[in-house]
Amino acid sequence: MDDQELMRRAVELARLSLGETSPNPNVGAVIAAPDGTVVGEGRTAPAGGPHAEVRALEQAGERARGATAYVTLEPCNHTGRTGPCTQALIRAGVTRVVAGVRDPNPVAAGGVEALRAAGLAVEIGTVLPDEARDAMAGWLTAVTRGTPYVIWKFAATLDGRSAAADGTSKWITSPEAREDVHRLRAGVDAIIAGGGTVLADDPQLTVRLPDRRARPLRVVVEGSRSTPGGSKVLDDSAPTWVVTGEGGRVALQPMLHELYRRGVRTALLEGGPTLAGAFLAEGLVDRVVAYLAPKLLGAGPAALGAAGISTISEALTFDVVDLARIGPDVRLTATVKGV
Repeated sequence: MDDQELMRRAVELARLSLGETSPNPNVGAVIAAPDGTVVGEGRTAPAGGPHAEVRALEQAGERARGATAYVTLEPCNHTGRTGPCTQALIRAGVTRVVAGVRDPNPVAAGGVEALRAAGLAVEIGTVLPDEARDAMAGWLTAVTRGTPYVIWKFAATLDGRSAAADGTSKWITSPEAREDVHRLRAGVDAIIAGGGTVLADDPQLTVRLPDRRARPLRVVVEGSRSTPGGSKVLDDSAPTWVVTGEGGRVALQPMLHELYRRGVRTALLEGGPTLAGAFLAEGLVDRVVAYLAPKLLGAGPAALGAAGISTISEALTFDVVDLARIGPDVRLTATVKGV
């Protein structure tokens, strides 16, 4: 296997850790012998557990001596709950490190310099850096600015309706799309919904997949009406934080700062059109995942409410990064330009 194939595998491992590692980054690592044979793989364990490099080195054992390590993020150079990965790589006898992107966290940075000072050959940002960055986009963005990376998810008909004129909305999309949403939920640290959505739909906002036990924090942004005591979102299947504000309005930016302080690095916005519009109006959405059903309603509530846009020149512009068929539906993923 060549450098690109080995880094691509490290990226796959990083994606497998989405939603499991916060507040640490979801890193993937591969240890390869000089002939390109994989001798060890690892991905970051939940907080407090070993980092990706350490797990890959444990699997490689003595075969790590003289090998190359492929890591999606610059190896850390500090002691937190675990020791520095740079020293683990040096002790194992690795002679070359290929890293996807630099670590933006000043506390953990400096790994490249430490490795080079120990005589290791280090390359960073030369092999699939965009893929590595996309796999860790949530953590990289959050740690840079101090607020979670926000993904707005919505389901709509081809004419942009989130429900029919009579208010019915079950089900706009297919069972396959709804299962895909659960996988999306499993990859985040928090799920945000508005009080109106909780009152209207009584959602549980949990991950229901047989192969995942993720329990993202449920965040209810209350309006002027309180969440009823018997709401599913208040059950014991996952932790819940109910956020209230003065005059029935929650200050979103301070709420996101508090979520970051609580260890949330990625959040899925599942609120209705009003809350989504408020997030977009304040520039708080980083990625959009839209599930579009091949249906037309012609009337009914739109998927997005007022977002502070009054003319076409003010339209928010996104880059489409993925388009996939999910059952009979289409999933479109787009990121804000520049993110």
